[in-house]
Amino acid sequence: MAGFGLPNFGQLTEAFKKAQQIQQNAQKLQEELEVMEIEGTNDDNRAKIWMSGNQKPLRVEIDPSLLSEGKAIIEEAILEAMKSAHEVSTSTMKERMEDLTGGFKLNLPGMGEES
Repeated sequence: MAGFGLPNFGQLTEAFKKAQQIQQNAQKLQEELEVMEIEGTNDDNRAKIWMSGNQKPLRVEIDPSLLSEGKAIIEEAILEAMKSAHEVSTSTMKERMEDLTGGFKLNLPGMGEES
């Protein structure tokens, strides 16, 4: 430590370089997450939802046999698939962010534990 409780210039420079590296890696990660396709399905795999690693909905696939089940069953199947895709996408993003930050916990919206 330098005088007055301040870190020395070398420490500040190193911290700044590390912050720049994290920022560059975060940009690369955002690009990777954007093109990632994560699939979620309902219990019987008749409804499928794909999302990007950033939770952007990409597409939906419904098995033709599900269409004869009725509105409530179809809605529930789609919701299950959506929740599944979102859960995998969110956990993937969280893992990748933890890798990026060296395990340093960031309290980001949508990244915390569900209550």
